[in-house]
Amino acid sequence: MTYMNHDEPYSDEYLQGILKSVKTIAMVGASPDKTKFSYGVLRVLHETGFDMIPVNPRPDVEEIRGIKVYSSLAEIDRSVDMVEVFRRAEDLPSVAREAADIGAKVLWGQIGVTHPDAAKIAEDAGMQVVMNRCPKIELFRPFWKPKLHLTI
Repeated sequence: MTYMNHDEPYSDEYLQGILKSVKTIAMVGASPDKTKFSYGVLRVLHETGFDMIPVNPRPDVEEIRGIKVYSSLAEIDRSVDMVEVFRRAEDLPSVAREAADIGAKVLWGQIGVTHPDAAKIAEDAGMQVVMNRCPKIELFRPFWKPKLHLTI
């Protein structure tokens, strides 16, 4: 099997293809804290129309932004297209195995979340993999316009 080199930049077509194809995103490491980056990403993706499924094992976190929180990927009661990971890089392989177990199509590691073993686990399970990227940023990248008058 040929594996992607996740240290090289992803093509715009690859990232846009994933974001156009997924509908349901389980966010592992979702936080109810409005100051956390994961909260802002969940908010924007939800407002953009994605079916967001927050995953957080804390028993006191029952919902985020009015959306039911699940304690694990295995607990989710519907199909998941993409698992987005806001956890430490060393946690990514176990999340990749859980994502494979639920039949997710994409494993996406947030900025700073990258692990070669996780990529191999996910790719062996037939998943597309993105690591060290933010879907919120990628979603709006086509709309960025360079300011050509600025000097470097």
